[in-house]
Amino acid sequence: MITYKQVDETYFKMYDEVPMVVHVNTVLAPRKLNNGLGGIIFDEINVEPYIRDIAYDAACDFSKEFDISNWAFFMAFDGDKPVGAVTAVSKTKEVRMLDNRDDLCVLWDIRVDDAYKNMGVGTELFKRVIEWSRKNGLKQIKIECQTNNVPACKFYAKQGAVLREYDEYACVDFHDVREHEIEVIWYLDL
Repeated sequence: MITYKQVDETYFKMYDEVPMVVHVNTVLAPRKLNNGLGGIIFDEINVEPYIRDIAYDAACDFSKEFDISNWAFFMAFDGDKPVGAVTAVSKTKEVRMLDNRDDLCVLWDIRVDDAYKNMGVGTELFKRVIEWSRKNGLKQIKIECQTNNVPACKFYAKQGAVLREYDEYACVDFHDVREHEIEVIWYLDL
């Protein structure tokens, strides 16, 4: 039985034990109609399969970089084993994704162990972020993702988030950039 709870810094070591990997078999590639004036359609295309480890931020380091007093952390456990985790961020000036807004939540990261994917763990963690955001008077959740994480993009769409931004050049500084890795920004109005 999977249990869920809000956690604090004392759980960060366990949080970091939850892998954050994507099995990439397809990517979303933008197709610009009339050079973009007619809109943009994302086509799902097959690629040579690879595994992308996207756990580049360690929860243990969050408080070294930021004031996390306006952050929330939730975890999923199978018995004592951590199998999922999510971080919600608000009201932190150092976090540019918050756009200096006091009514916005950023979904900093969400991760589910491969053995527990497609079992509702991510959905339950996401629901907890929504509840926390509403309880704290926030009006919107902002989520950054990449087009080589098709399962996450489909997950956010299923949760009711809307793709509102994309940046073909945001990921060019990463040392492990793959073709078609484009940043996409989702928003969920609360």
